Amino acid sequence: MTSISEHLFGRAAGPMIGLFGDHWQTIFDKTCGHVAHVALTEIGKRSNFRSSTKIVDVLNKMRPELPQAVKDEGFIGSAIAFHTNAWQGARRSGAGGGHWKGDLPAEAAHAYLATLIKKLESDGWNLAPQRTKVLMLTHNVLASEQGYDSIAKAFPYTDQFIKKEDPLIAFFCDALEPACAAFQHKRFGEMFSLLGGSTSAVSSHADKVTWSSSMEGLAKIRLAGTIGQVLDYMIEHAHPPLPDAVLGVLGEADEWHGEEAEEPPRRIQQTRQLRDVPYKEVIALDRFIDGHTPFATKHSVKGDEFENVLVVLGRGWNKYNFDQFLQWSTEGVPAGKQDAFERSRNLFYVCCSRPTTRLALLFTQELSDVSLATLDNWFNGATEPAPAPQED
Repeated sequence: MTSISEHLFGRAAGPMIGLFGDHWQTIFDKTCGHVAHVALTEIGKRSNFRSSTKIVDVLNKMRPELPQAVKDEGFIGSAIAFHTNAWQGARRSGAGGGHWKGDLPAEAAHAYLATLIKKLESDGWNLAPQRTKVLMLTHNVLASEQGYDSIAKAFPYTDQFIKKEDPLIAFFCDALEPACAAFQHKRFGEMFSLLGGSTSAVSSHADKVTWSSSMEGLAKIRLAGTIGQVLDYMIEHAHPPLPDAVLGVLGEADEWHGEEAEEPPRRIQQTRQLRDVPYKEVIALDRFIDGHTPFATKHSVKGDEFENVLVVLGRGWNKYNFDQFLQWSTEGVPAGKQDAFERSRNLFYVCCSRPTTRLALLFTQELSDVSLATLDNWFNGATEPAPAPQED
């Protein structure tokens, strides 16, 4: 963009250049963001063809310099913000990671979220994944909420398990899980295809019995055993066989013996750590990756739209502080903090502009009086304490 600005903008000989985008939706690193130049004429998008009037009202309060008109004024929808300031317990102090300071403990945050989801369902929300998204900040928070946190802790980089870059995760999610589903639904041709073989592997009744018995046993151990136990079962029974890539990874982990006190390479540690993880976490991870749950990260839905969106706003990443953002929106941004303000503002704005019909926010982070007043203004008074979880 620097080169385009220097050499092409305003150039008499052309070319004519048009830039499409919204700098309030810049949420990824290493992007140019807002582009300003004397030769550029800005054309604001004044219509919102996606969202209901209640949601557009919030967006317009947040961003009065770019008022948006709704397509159908009779499409009311809803927009409401919930906070957890009434919670009486001790919040996270930030010890060992200041990016959690002021947030609820994980168990309390989960309980508040579960209680709010029940309330929203009773209010008419359909939580089917194709109708609703629950947006959370990081994959670590999602992993804890969805039940695959031990897998997330085994990997230094999210892409290794979310994008299935690790051979074990790739095999489980791309082959074993869909093959087990195919077996359960008696789609045996599909099962063999997923496992890299063909129906020619079954040439007699005895072969059928062997495969059926082995797959039934595998189905049971998936639910009760660890990843290591599932792998050992497959090695022992050989129906289905493990692919060479997986056998290579397992063999490397088994055979590595370093010098005394020498730490194994990261990939060896990773494989050994995964062996002790309950296999149920793989099933949970596979459901998330395949979109069979309503949960997603805030960064993964840019450009998408959903009927309903519930946004969970807390700490967990030192780049984002939503209480601070809300305060600065009213009091002004301190010197030197514009970048930090815009990071949180842009992600907040992207999340709030995803739904067509219903928007709800849940703040697990404690909010200041100024922040609460800001929210109350933006949501036209539709700000209230989140429903308290019921004790067992």
